[in-house]
Order: sequence, then C-alpha cells, then structure tokens
Amino acid sequence: MPSASLLELVSVTKSYPAAGAGPALVILRDASLTVRCSESVAIIGPSGSGKSTILNLLGGLDRPDRGEVRFEGRDLGGLTEPQLAHFRNRSVGFVFQQHHLLPHASVLENVLLPTLAENSKTELATHERARDLLVRVGLQDRTDQLPGRLSGGERQRVALVRALINQPAIVLADEPTGALDHHNATEVSRLLVELNRDLGITLLVVTHSAELAGKCGRRVELRDGQMVTSP
Repeated sequence: MPSASLLELVSVTKSYPAAGAGPALVILRDASLTVRCSESVAIIGPSGSGKSTILNLLGGLDRPDRGEVRFEGRDLGGLTEPQLAHFRNRSVGFVFQQHHLLPHASVLENVLLPTLAENSKTELATHERARDLLVRVGLQDRTDQLPGRLSGGERQRVALVRALINQPAIVLADEPTGALDHHNATEVSRLLVELNRDLGITLLVVTHSAELAGKCGRRVELRDGQMVTSP
C-alpha cells in the first residue's frame, strides 16, 4: 500500500476574475487532497468544475489564493520562480489532451526536449533511457519519424515518454485520452496504468473516461469546489 505523502492540497481556495465587474469565480473552496507515493488517482467531475485547475496547482503552474500546495511536505508557495521551474522539470511529468509535439523534431528529439534545460546525466545514459521507454510503449521503430507521420495514439505515446524522460516523482495527466478514438484511448489507458504499476510512478489523471478512471487505484470527484471520494 502506498503510504508516504507526495503531493497535497491543504485547504486550498482558488478563484479567477469574472468578465466585466462581476464577482470573482470561485473554483476551489477549502479543497484538500493527498496523493501518496506510487498510487494512481483519477479526478472526475463535470466540465468546468476545476479539475485542470487542480493539476495546475499541483504542478506548480499556478498558485492558490489561500491554503498550501505541498510536495514531500514542502510548501510550493515558498519557492521562487526559478525553483518552481526546477521542480516542474525534475519532479513532474505533464501529459495533456493534445500532445504538443514539435512538428519538425523527430520522435526521439521530442522525447529528449525536457532534458535540455538542466541535464545532469550523461547524454548516452539519457538517450538509452529514451530508447528503452520508446520500446516499452511500442515505438522503437518510429524514433526518427516526424510527428506528422504518426497516428494520434502514437503521438500521445510519444508525449507520455517525454513526460517520463526525467524520471519524475509524479505524472499529471489532463484528459490524456480525450482526443483519441476508442482503440487508442484504451491503449494509452493501459500504458498509463502499467507504468504506474511496473515503474512505481505516481499517477494523477483528470478524465471523463469511466474506463480510465476505473483502472486507477482511487477515484476522487470534484464537487462544489471540494474533493469527495468516489466509489
């Protein structure tokens, strides 16, 4: 059983300015969530409920109005912008609904992109890890291809490997199967769960997919700005 706390929202409130002179739109109200090492958690809820806001907060892309976001017990609110950038690059892997691959870079070049900012490993070791991960997701024969020559499912698998290349503590996935057909969505869902299980990578996924949510170890519903454990 996962035990150690990895990422936490602690009594977080988050709002955004409304259009015009209206009152601010409150997205999260005193919301709390604990994600433990090596577990897989699905966040579900209707569109516009704030699911992506939670990922942005946990990934250090946004800051709460009140409350704390903690990584390994440390409040991210106390970090400078350069420290947050280091945290995002080294500790978090992001997967979005759209793959956001560079169109003129090969599969391997896209995967290696996050390592360019602050690569502490040797180039050989990094390339070997990239190739090993591409083998794991079935793309060993596509390393030199450009994204335009890949299927939608293949492009999302490249994005998944890119999220893993720096060996992050957690992968935050925002509707990772939302733009895929059923076959490819099932394949990406399977890979996410397998990587969590086999590599021990903590997984937090926002999804409308009942299939993907059902494969995660825990489901949490975002309801009225707060987190509610879902059966």
